[in-house]
Formats: sequence, structure tokens, C-alpha cells
Amino acid sequence: MALGSKSGFKEMGRAVALYPQEKPLKKDKSTASLSISVPLETAMEENRVSLKPESVEILVQNGHQVFVEASAGNSANFTDNDYSEVGARIVYDRKEIFQSDVILKVEPPSLEEISLMRSGAALISALQPGTQTAEYMQAIQRKKIIGLAYEFIEDKVGGLPLVRSMSEIAGSSLMLIAAELLSNANSGQGVILGGVTGVAPTKVVIIGAGTVAEYATRAALGLGVDLQIFDNRIYKLRRLKHAVGWQVHTSTFDNPALGKALESADVLIGAMRIENGMNSVVVSEEMIAKMKPNSLVIDVSIDQGGCIESSHPTTLSNPTFRKYDVVHYCVPNIASRVPRTASIAISNILTPILIQIGEVGGIDEMIFMNRWFMKGVYSYKGSTTNRHLANKYQLNFKDLRLLMAARF
Repeated sequence: MALGSKSGFKEMGRAVALYPQEKPLKKDKSTASLSISVPLETAMEENRVSLKPESVEILVQNGHQVFVEASAGNSANFTDNDYSEVGARIVYDRKEIFQSDVILKVEPPSLEEISLMRSGAALISALQPGTQTAEYMQAIQRKKIIGLAYEFIEDKVGGLPLVRSMSEIAGSSLMLIAAELLSNANSGQGVILGGVTGVAPTKVVIIGAGTVAEYATRAALGLGVDLQIFDNRIYKLRRLKHAVGWQVHTSTFDNPALGKALESADVLIGAMRIENGMNSVVVSEEMIAKMKPNSLVIDVSIDQGGCIESSHPTTLSNPTFRKYDVVHYCVPNIASRVPRTASIAISNILTPILIQIGEVGGIDEMIFMNRWFMKGVYSYKGSTTNRHLANKYQLNFKDLRLLMAARF
């Protein structure tokens, strides 16, 4: 009996030994601690900031250092105390703030700011290719900066999260802007944007059927305007109609039809996004000259060169000009009118990206391991890696995939 019991215990021991056993998890030592700087925005009356205090707290908890220039968040109603309380270091020296591994800006840095950056730093900001020069790109290259543009950074499904977020804000703001500028208070036509009983509704024409147009359409339909949308891409027109759930009047670009629509329009909104590095002018000056006196043009795509021939960039403090007796509103950073909302939106997108950069071991590893992130890079350590920019500014192009492969 005793022998049988011993034999049974042996069999049980052998059976247990066959089960998978727990093994200590090897700790990944490839993570990197980043130094991240948030400079004060000084260009083009920019009021946004790239990180909100809550995001700073998350980054600090993940082992990163965050430096915020004094007053950087004031215009978005974030105080220096809000940042310092969650672990950020407030910097008062303009030169010091540009010495970090990663520089986060909303507007493109000035040539002076580029000169303050250390060689090989990573810059994440808007690029606004329609307003840049070859001199700007050469300055980026001389500093061997790793440049990533809001306009090019994709997500894992091929979308442009930063562009879409700012486009949603701009599109939602357009009808508010148009309502202000059409009133007598701003020397407009003195009409209400929309319609009231017994009065013909205001006529609005939108050029483009992207995110800006979608959100502008939602607002316009709520006000009861007479709306027409033009775009040569049928799939975008179909997507927009499905998104808004309304049978809006859509059409492809046909000069006689577009010209006729503009002659009776009260508001024209240009919202064509850049394609293949070039933004095409859709509305000629001749068409603008035939519009009604005191009608309104809003060119949202002016930051990429504009799609209306009579447009040129303006500022938030002086947003309009008149040409052919038509009011033009051509502010490149419309989202900066609501800086707190826009700052939170930018921060919500950048924070997970920064955390992932730290987890994989740095910006180079992030680029190499993620093709969607690689597409956001336009300059890499002295080389132009965006073909359209290289062609536009007559610079030498180098394929980033080959540059990254050469690291090994």
C-alpha cells in the first residue's frame, strides 16, 4: 500500500512537470527618457500651445522631462503655475528652451529659432508649405534637424489626425466668421447668415469636399442657408453627403456652372487641400470680380497657397481686405481663434506619439519601426525626405527608407 502511494506521487509529479511553468518577464531596457520643450509661439499671432498641463503630467510620470517657456500657454488660458504643478520646468531663457531632444511647436519656427536648436534635434510642428521658402528648408538641413510636419503625420489607418482635428475646428468656425462679416457691424451686406420666414436664404458656395467642408456644411444646414458644394472627386462628394445625412447640392468643377453659382453667392469658402505637393487655383480673379458687392470670400487653404486667385495671407488682428469690392478673409491659423480647444486637440494627438517614442527607444527607432510615422518626416539629418518639397524648392531628395536601412 505504501509502495503504491509513493508510485502515485511520482506519477503526479511527472504530470505537473509537463504543465507550462511561469517565467520572469525580461524587462525591456530599450526605453528612452526624452527631454521635450514647448516654446512660446511668437509668429503670426499664434495663440495655441502644443501640450496641455494634463499631458505634461502624463509625460513626466512616464519618465520624460518637459520644459515649458514662460507664458507659452497664457493665450490658451493655461498658466505657468498649471504646468509647474504637474512637473514641468518653466524656462525663461529663449536659447535654453530650444536645447531639448524634441521641440514641439504649433507654427513653423522662425529662422532665428532654428538657429537656436541643437544639431540633430527633432522638430514637430506645422510646416505650411505654401508659405515657406528654400531658405527655410536649407536652415533645417544645416542644423541636421529631424523635421516632422503636422500636415504629413499619419495614423495607423492612413488618416491625417492633426490636419483633421484642426480642419474640424476651422470648419465649425467658418459660419460664425461669415455671420460676423456679413453684418453691418463689419461693413458687410447687412444680411443674416441663413434664412427667416418670407426672406430668401443666404447663398453659400464651398470649394472642396474634405473635413473643413463637412463641418462647415453641418453648421450651414443648421442655419438654413442655400448651399452648393463643388469638387472634382466624386467619392469625396458622396462621402460628404453620407456624413451629413442630407441631400445637399453637389457638383464637379465646371467653369460655367461654378461661375454662375458665384455670381449669386453671398459667401464663397475655399477648402481645397494640397495634393501631390501642389495646390491648384480653382477660382480665378475674373470669377471674383463678378461676385456681388460686399460678398465674402474665406480661403481656408491659404496656409498651403490658397485655391482662390485673389487671396493672400492675413492675420487675426487684421483678417480682411477688399478686392473687386469683395471682402476676403484669409487667415492661415483659423483654429487659433479658439486656442484652448485647439491646444487640447493637438495635445491629445501628440501625447500618445511622444510616449511611444520613449517606449521604443527614441525618434530614430520610432521612424524605423512605424511606416505611418515615417511619412510625417520631411527632413532627416540634413536630407530632404519629402519628394514634393524637394521638387518645389529644388533640393536633393533622399528616400528615408534607404537612409534608415543604412543605419544597420
